[in-house]
Amino acid sequence: MMGLMFRVFLAIVVVALFWLSIHTALTILIGVNAQPRPSDVAIVLGNRVERSGIPSGPLRLRLDQALVLYRQGIVKTIIVSGGLGREGYEEADVMRDYLNQRGVPAENIFTDRGGYDTYETARNAKRMMDARGFSSAVIVSHYFHLPRALVTFKRFGVANVSASAVQRAPSFRDTYNVLREFAAFYFYLLRDYAAT
Repeated sequence: MMGLMFRVFLAIVVVALFWLSIHTALTILIGVNAQPRPSDVAIVLGNRVERSGIPSGPLRLRLDQALVLYRQGIVKTIIVSGGLGREGYEEADVMRDYLNQRGVPAENIFTDRGGYDTYETARNAKRMMDARGFSSAVIVSHYFHLPRALVTFKRFGVANVSASAVQRAPSFRDTYNVLREFAAFYFYLLRDYAAT
């Protein structure tokens, strides 16, 4: 009996590891190969702000990628989304100022201060897009975040959505984020979107 239980346990572990491996490979493949399509708006997902009030390195990468899309004419406007961080700064305000200082006119930047996570960002972005008559969007984030973000935006009704990963190669230090996204992806997949 113990032998059978051990074999069942071992089989479950093998299947779980296989599933994790396939999911991780797809996450990297989808994220790294994301191709932004010409769209009404780029949506930059927030990240930490430094105690000095400037965007953290990861957040700067996202903002710089949005600048590339804007300067290339792939998008005409940008939504910056984030919440009030532990450091005492509104992420979205810091993001807006960063883009404005680099040549994006204030009227082309829309600020979402309620984007505390991907779910809230997608819900708020859909409302902002509807209010402005926007029908297409490019999500800007790190490659490992994009598959979950794409699913979330589509579930909120943004059908014409593509993505653009920040310009940096995957590295071993991404391991935590990739594994975290495995759990987060399925949590988001099962969330209730109809009631929002």
